[in-house]
Amino acid sequence: MNAVELIRRKRDGQELAAEDVRAFVRGYTDGAIPDYQAAALLMAIYFRGLGGAELDALTLAMLHSGEVVDLSDLAGAKVDKHSTGGVGDKISLHLAPAVAACGVKVPMISGRGLGHTGGTLDKLEAIPGFSVDLTVERFREVLADCGMALIGQTAKLAPADKKLYALRDVTGTVESIPLIAASIMSKKLAEGIDGLVLDVKVGSGAFMKTAEEARKLAATLVDIGRRAGKKVAALITDMDQPLGRWLGNAVEVQESIEVLSGRGEPDLVELTLALGAEMLRLGGAAETVEEGRDKIAAVLKDGSALERFRRCVELQGGELPVSTRGWFAEDTARVATPQAGFVTRIDAEAVGLSAIALGAGRLRKEDAIDPSTWIWLKKKVGEPVELGEDLAWFSTPRQAGREAPASVASQVTAQLRAAYTVGPERPTPRPLVLETLR
Repeated sequence: MNAVELIRRKRDGQELAAEDVRAFVRGYTDGAIPDYQAAALLMAIYFRGLGGAELDALTLAMLHSGEVVDLSDLAGAKVDKHSTGGVGDKISLHLAPAVAACGVKVPMISGRGLGHTGGTLDKLEAIPGFSVDLTVERFREVLADCGMALIGQTAKLAPADKKLYALRDVTGTVESIPLIAASIMSKKLAEGIDGLVLDVKVGSGAFMKTAEEARKLAATLVDIGRRAGKKVAALITDMDQPLGRWLGNAVEVQESIEVLSGRGEPDLVELTLALGAEMLRLGGAAETVEEGRDKIAAVLKDGSALERFRRCVELQGGELPVSTRGWFAEDTARVATPQAGFVTRIDAEAVGLSAIALGAGRLRKEDAIDPSTWIWLKKKVGEPVELGEDLAWFSTPRQAGREAPASVASQVTAQLRAAYTVGPERPTPRPLVLETLR
């Protein structure tokens, strides 16, 4: 395969042969194709897109670049959930144990942060000792024991996607619908699942900024899953403001524990009920969405979902701190409003970029993450504010290797203040779940 010719053909809008797509995936995975050529092809795909045959070839090539897990010997349905990426989106951390506590197994392969969005793996690694790098054999053991397992892509599971995922994050090619779809479905089909619920986000903090883009991505994902013989549903959900009130890694784990303790923020709880109900329905544990919502609500209330999470953390080598003191950065900076009124908008993408500037995400592939850094949104959309009242707090930067802490603090203060819009009238509430595709 001539990588340069492949780049030219896609740059010029031509369709790539399935064998050429497979050869590209093989070549990049084994190192024969360098980052700069892979990045050029990704950018060509970003602008030119992929046809149905090309998309299937890319998805299957990434899927079969490694091992496909066979979970058929484990009793019961196996259903996973995947989010297309949001700001403050820690739903997986408490959704998986809630669904597992209802009797549906959740084998979840998650990713790291992409662009301005946080990653489930980065949050999990904020838990002392927690390992996301399990072997396939250990993954199966944890799943059999507690009904859930939360891991990253191993060397054996979709290794091509793992490598391409990291490259997309730093080359401005994250938002491509075919690249997103192939990435998600190659990982999910490798898990050995029976069903999949997709959380396709739309809004300022999502990669899909319009309802049309989100609907196209949702339909693409559902079609790939259906052609692979899986039960699939997709919820299009609002990401015009961050989920919950905390952004970071350790703090988002703590906010998920609050949900599992029956004290969660309303938007986090509502999305958990909606996604969990669909997972139970696909897994045969609930006949209707209403029954599924009731079951998820019950395990959040009675503590069984929290115990399931604790068991999973223990099996994967981690330990939840008895006290959060020392888990989070303690020095605090505050962002006040220059006017009174109601919060009418929060630019979620700007908030996500502020979290990255503080060290909660990556600007380059090699960047280290500070799990203790955080942003707290004191005010959310629709809430009243007085003149000079605080809108948000954030931890004072302390990580070495990036910009000077004072410079970062000044930048984040300006970004967060600009992210908030305050007006004289309370805005009309926007529903969290906008549409469902089954």
